[in-house]
Amino acid sequence: MPDDLFADALSRLDQAASHLDVDPDVIEKLKYPRETTKVRLMIRMDDGSRKSFLAWRCRYDDTRGPTKGGIRFHPDASAQEVETLAFWMTFKCAVMNLPYGGGKGAVQVDPRALTKAELERLSRAYIQAFAGIIGPDRDIPAPDVYTNSMIMGWMADEYAQIVGEQVPAVITGKPIALGGSVGRGDATARGGYYLLTHLASSLGLGESLRIAVQGFGNAGQNIARLLAEDGHRIVAVSDSGGCIHRADGLDIGRLISAKSAGASVTARAGQDGIESITPDELVAIDCDVLVPAALENMIHERNAASVRARVILELANGPVTPEADALLEEKGVVVLPDILANAGGVTVSYFEWVQNRQGWYWTLPEIHARLKAMMEAEGEAIWNVSRQKNISMRTAAYVHALERLAEAIEAHGTQSFFTS
Repeated sequence: MPDDLFADALSRLDQAASHLDVDPDVIEKLKYPRETTKVRLMIRMDDGSRKSFLAWRCRYDDTRGPTKGGIRFHPDASAQEVETLAFWMTFKCAVMNLPYGGGKGAVQVDPRALTKAELERLSRAYIQAFAGIIGPDRDIPAPDVYTNSMIMGWMADEYAQIVGEQVPAVITGKPIALGGSVGRGDATARGGYYLLTHLASSLGLGESLRIAVQGFGNAGQNIARLLAEDGHRIVAVSDSGGCIHRADGLDIGRLISAKSAGASVTARAGQDGIESITPDELVAIDCDVLVPAALENMIHERNAASVRARVILELANGPVTPEADALLEEKGVVVLPDILANAGGVTVSYFEWVQNRQGWYWTLPEIHARLKAMMEAEGEAIWNVSRQKNISMRTAAYVHALERLAEAIEAHGTQSFFTS
């Protein structure tokens, strides 16, 4: 992750503030994380040796409620990455009007190099280290990159053993049998799908779209599936193994089956008119909607000029750099920003937290209806801000969130209150 990622994130804050009459106290509070804790997790490996792993948990801002954010296991994890992701979560929760602040956690590890037993020990060690920081009213973790519902189940169980009682609301993204919510598995993609479908007419998109999906993990697979089910053509997809393209559309069901069997999407290259392409060729593919669903900074100043899509739907966090944003805006490409487009995940995590606390669980149609209503309402509001202020959708999303954050921060009193 680039050294200037956090600075890039803060530049979004400054840009949004320039469109609002915000008290300086608000900006001062949002420029820095409230707390970041760093620990070393020591676990026993299967061969009897002991090994340590760096781990972090950041609670960025809790003005609007307990902090909320995922835990990622990744070999390139860093404190700066965790703080940047927690900053984005702060604004994402405000965009959706959830009663949360932003948080994030990570362990610097390649989980694919661990056995399942080692992975469980590492997951439980994380909770042992951070049990005093997290809690259903203080900081609520969830899955992220290379973590899943089973890992969340281990973590929730470890927390229960430490505090001596079951506290399902301490962690979201759990297995259904352990208090998880139906609809959480595809929530990130489904939220983006609802947003794109709702704004399609305003964006000038037709009824039959050509879609390119960069990244074919959970979010990428589900957005491809949902859009294909509506009759749209998924013309290109990629994963860590490479990229493939078929102008007439790919068979998404077969690609998902191949991924489930452990193969790359490139295993289909050379069959049924499917060709291999490079990552830069995927970004430049002739399509209506480009969906970055992989990692940060995938669209940058060196490839943004080649984008031919009319709309970019950001399911990944931070996939477009500020420099690329400027180039895309000049080209007339509309970017539906991450803090709105991929907010379906945290929204259904919020639903899970609510259900855990009340002990009453909703049906899948109820989850989908609530998510759809919230994505459409916030998407419409941000679209209107964008048009009224003649600003990009990204800046409009930050303006929309900053208004809510500023109201909460100013409610505690600002300089003008204390000096008047």
